[in-house]
Amino acid sequence: MKKVLSVLLLAALVCGTVLCTVGCGSGKQQLIFYNWEDYIDPEVLRMFEREYDCQVVEKLFTLCEDAYTKIKNGSRYDVVTPSDYMIERMIAEGMLAEIDVSAMPNYKYIGDDFKGLDYDKDNKYSVPFMWGTVGILYNTEKVTEPVTSWNILWDEKYAGQIIMQNSIRDCIAVATCKNGFDINTRVESELQKAKQDLIDQKPLVFAYYVDETKDQMANNAAALSVVWSGDAAYAIAKNDKLAYSLPEEGTNYWFDAMVVPKNAPNYALAVKFIDFMCRPEIAKMNLEYIYYSTPNVGAIELLDEEYTSDETIFPDMEYIRTKCAVFRDLGEYRGLYQDIWDEIRATN
Repeated sequence: MKKVLSVLLLAALVCGTVLCTVGCGSGKQQLIFYNWEDYIDPEVLRMFEREYDCQVVEKLFTLCEDAYTKIKNGSRYDVVTPSDYMIERMIAEGMLAEIDVSAMPNYKYIGDDFKGLDYDKDNKYSVPFMWGTVGILYNTEKVTEPVTSWNILWDEKYAGQIIMQNSIRDCIAVATCKNGFDINTRVESELQKAKQDLIDQKPLVFAYYVDETKDQMANNAAALSVVWSGDAAYAIAKNDKLAYSLPEEGTNYWFDAMVVPKNAPNYALAVKFIDFMCRPEIAKMNLEYIYYSTPNVGAIELLDEEYTSDETIFPDMEYIRTKCAVFRDLGEYRGLYQDIWDEIRATN
């Protein structure tokens, strides 16, 4: 009898361990999704849970650098949505698993313009999720002049009414673009010029925000802000006094993509989730919820004209081709950028 009880106890312990591994007591397998804040329709996650009888745990990040650090330090996620330059770095450091797109029937809906890009030329490690631009969101009642240049963010008449991005790459890129420099510049004199410009601008800045910007602008808290295009479209939908401009000097044209870290707890479910996100009707739901552009050509065919004709969401592609650049991983220059950013933020 003691032997039987021992066997039963061992079986119960093993069963409990398995249940915790796949669903932490729910008995369901679990997908851990590490995503930007406000970056997916919650109903999409519930639909995936119902279809695959699983539990989705969404964890949030605000900056790519935060996500990178978490994964580098051993935190485990099944699907993550970092940006182009960070994906390039993660590939170089062997942090990502290859994604088997042959097991993804909906991958065919990803447009060719969004494949073979420099950050993942062979399309082995990432599947495009969203794309957009960085520009100036402004209140037309507070700013009556044309907003055509980054220089307006240095105009003293808007002192205390300017929101800048609390992001190393996005903030420094505003100054490099203003000066006609490459947004991926590694020329120290150009970076020092950008640093000084941003230090000189600080007395005019209301705040350095990331996700808060869209709501602050929708609530008329500032006159001008540097924003991602989807946040601009969201704010404009809330406040018709707002407008979005892409400066004549050019800007960042960015991509966020879905990746699977090498230490993902549930690779098979991760691939199913990414394929699910590539369904045209699902990609359409996400665009309509978060206002960012989709690389999914099937979804674009399903969209109403109010979205397809919105140049904040779908900008003029001639401007994109001639004026925009994609962030690249900075390699050994990451430290220099970080030092410059730290100095900008520390200066009173």
